[in-house]
Amino acid sequence: MQRGRIFLTGVGGQGTLTATKLVSLTALDEGLPVVSGEIHGMAQRGGVVESTVLIGYLSPRITHGEADVVLGFELLETLRALCYLKPGGHVVANSEALPPLSVAVGKVPYPDLDEVRDKALSVASKVLFLPARTLAEQAGAAQSANTVLLGAACAAKALPFGMEALERSVRKYLKPTLTEVNLKALALGAKAAHG
Repeated sequence: MQRGRIFLTGVGGQGTLTATKLVSLTALDEGLPVVSGEIHGMAQRGGVVESTVLIGYLSPRITHGEADVVLGFELLETLRALCYLKPGGHVVANSEALPPLSVAVGKVPYPDLDEVRDKALSVASKVLFLPARTLAEQAGAAQSANTVLLGAACAAKALPFGMEALERSVRKYLKPTLTEVNLKALALGAKAAHG
């Protein structure tokens, strides 16, 4: 049986919870046992959103050093989530800045991409940063940046199922008006993962 602990992080409005749902439902459709959980406070106002998907485990919690994958929708939140990654895990993250509320009000400085990449490389065996929003806009909607990252994670073999399963989930679980743009976003993410 495929197993995996996936930690997803971003800020409100980036589709973190939609990505969590797609990963969970895709795993279920593939016959894999899934437990997921989420933490979101002021998500609707650009606050932090964190969620977990555990495939083949009984608990929805991921503690420090346990995540096989960190999917980072926002750079600062990716940096903050690295403590959850197990040594040798995967990081698939958005390279484009979308400063969260704590940065906007001047409470926290914003890291640069090289700093986050260096810290990720000190823990992960595979690190992939890509311009998710730019690729999503190429697909037809900036809001599909979440599926750009899922496509990249799938292509990087960071998820316990393949691209075909994820494409089926997009067709099955997203509104028909969103299907085509999100399929394009998956493909662009996968292409970016292959460099």
